Amino acid sequence: MSEMRALLADTANKVFATLPVYDTGIGGNRIWQEAGLHNVLVSESDGGFGGNWEDALVVLRIAGTFGDVVGFAEMVAGKDPKMARDGLHAMALAYTCQMAGAMETALGLTVQCARGRQQFGKALATFQAIQQQLAVFAEEVAATNMAAASACRARDRGPAHFEIAAAKLRANIAVGTVTSVAHQVHGAMGFTKEYKLQRLTKALWQWRSDYGNDRYWSDELGRIVARQGTSGFWPALVSPATIAPAGSA
Repeated sequence: MSEMRALLADTANKVFATLPVYDTGIGGNRIWQEAGLHNVLVSESDGGFGGNWEDALVVLRIAGTFGDVVGFAEMVAGKDPKMARDGLHAMALAYTCQMAGAMETALGLTVQCARGRQQFGKALATFQAIQQQLAVFAEEVAATNMAAASACRARDRGPAHFEIAAAKLRANIAVGTVTSVAHQVHGAMGFTKEYKLQRLTKALWQWRSDYGNDRYWSDELGRIVARQGTSGFWPALVSPATIAPAGSA
């Protein structure tokens, strides 16, 4: 991690940790706005961090670990220089980054619970069935993180319509498995207001629909691929910078 990203990560962790436990919404906005975290994509000459989307990924993932920090992703994506041309893609990418952070935090909570919770005198984590579920959970989290990182790198190079569509769809698909396994392992405790998991899973289900649900991005990917034709599909796939958005001429 670069020095700047380490600084962003440290600042974001400290800022979001100061938000009231049950007030990550409008009442907490002033805290992260004062820190300027939403200006990660703004140039230094304009008072921002001068970062790119890979830097934004660091901050958005951390925001996602706290659940629904209302308005943060919109403000980060709103400073994307390409926002005026393809704002939906910028918003979808920002939410994918947040989803990756929320999923990873939910995984950590679930592993911790499985190690501490006991059935028949043994920790849940020692049962093969639970281990298998946790392994699938971890696969989904890793896939979402990699998809988000790849899309952010692509966005820094260009429009990245294909990569963002694939990343948001991959994150959306992961939500079902992630939330199901997390709550199965936790049992009733996972739904209590005092416990963090329910804030994460509720946010994930909301974000799955925000800025393009599964069907929307599946259709978008299908249109993008269909435009390439039979002879252009493979060259476009291995060189995604050449892939045009579905609606382009």
